[in-house]
Amino acid sequence: MKRIGILGGSYNPIHVGHIQLAEHLLRVLSFDEVWLLVSPHNPLKPANDLLPDAIRYQWVAKSIEGMSGLVASDFELGLPQPSYTYNTLTQLTATYPQNEFTLLIGADNWQVFHKWFRAEDIINNYRIAIYPRPGSDAIATPLPPNVQVIDAPLIDISSTMIRQKIRNHENITHLVPKVIQQEVIKTYLNRS
Repeated sequence: MKRIGILGGSYNPIHVGHIQLAEHLLRVLSFDEVWLLVSPHNPLKPANDLLPDAIRYQWVAKSIEGMSGLVASDFELGLPQPSYTYNTLTQLTATYPQNEFTLLIGADNWQVFHKWFRAEDIINNYRIAIYPRPGSDAIATPLPPNVQVIDAPLIDISSTMIRQKIRNHENITHLVPKVIQQEVIKTYLNRS
């Protein structure tokens, strides 16, 4: 059975912090692969500024091409909307019964996890690994047996910050993978 970490996100756009985190989690949790799962609109977030699914997926795929253990996944984009993690995980399990999936989420998401659709069912049926996020308080313990907090670098980069820097014509070369930088800048400037 392959052990797969699921790192979902809008990736609007993907940035170097996403990739550093995925590589770290791949290594410390001994996954066979970490799937960067491109998500459609998150029901808990506003949809403004969200680029089309195909563009965001293409940027993820280009950014991690050739990186061992990292996989770009558009699996969730083909599921009925709205996009709920519970539905995604059950569909992944049905489609890939040979894989064991672990949900990878930031501490900010864990703090509102009780609001997620069928949160208890996720906790009861899947492993969850929580990584630190800037501005998120310490995680209350005890945690359910299949939920763990992972020591990971605190990466203070966000897609929102990158979009704002582009609008302000600021440098993003150290924030976005080089292979997609010009495309990202051009795309967001054209939307301003």
